[in-house]
Amino acid sequence: MEQTLTIIKPDAVAAGNAARILALLEEKGFRIRAIRMMRLSEAQAREFYAVHRERPFYESLVRFMTSGPVIPAVLERENAVAALREAIGATDPAEAAEGTVRKRFAESKERNAIHASDSVENAWREARFFFSEADLLGTAP
Repeated sequence: MEQTLTIIKPDAVAAGNAARILALLEEKGFRIRAIRMMRLSEAQAREFYAVHRERPFYESLVRFMTSGPVIPAVLERENAVAALREAIGATDPAEAAEGTVRKRFAESKERNAIHASDSVENAWREARFFFSEADLLGTAP
């Protein structure tokens, strides 16, 4: 089994779509191994998205991710990283496949409802950004 991290973003939480998104992911075979609702501080958002700090969208991403509650969750299934990225669809919902999270719930390329780790290594690091070892006790790396 493989794990990955997802974050239901402020737009999806505010629109009342978090439960629908989680249900869709469970239907696709994901098991929720850890989950919480929180509001990111500016410092946390800057740290989490530091890889994008030189990109032109960095400041707006930080503002967006601190604009309301988010729901980070560790999900598990076979090939979780690739399967989640397929389940959420393209960053731009206009380009996302039918039935994907972003096609169904995203507003735009910037307000795209959900984050997914892009590699097993990043999933491990990102999960530990939000969850302690005790939170993840009994879960596979």
